[in-house]
Amino acid sequence: MAKSSGLGWTTASVDDASGTAKAIKNDFTNLQFATPRAVQDVTGIDKSAMERMLLLADFSVTFNGVFNPATGMSHDVFKTVPSTSVARTTTLTVNGVTLANEVLYTDYPLSRSDSGELTFAVPGVLADGTVPTWA
Repeated sequence: MAKSSGLGWTTASVDDASGTAKAIKNDFTNLQFATPRAVQDVTGIDKSAMERMLLLADFSVTFNGVFNPATGMSHDVFKTVPSTSVARTTTLTVNGVTLANEVLYTDYPLSRSDSGELTFAVPGVLADGTVPTWA
């Protein structure tokens, strides 16, 4: 596969509280996501360098975007985060590869800057114990 940029993001959808996927990529200005693995130090006293084992997999994401109260857009999707604990299917597709996970969103913070911008930075974490896998 050729090297690619992050331009032309194909899919960034998140389920709303009713479980309906909403394509809200136009509201996102940037995002960060990670698929880390925990490690356990298993270094014996006979070693001169670290020895480790991989443990549980995880996923985290933060969507940064512009407030959009239109029906079916970002505010509609995230407004129930403070009052519900529903896992939401979150699908990311870029350059023909997809990463889909069940995610718990933990906050919906809005920020109004001194220049008047109204933005959000919504963090989420893996919900269901399924190892994050690119397809």
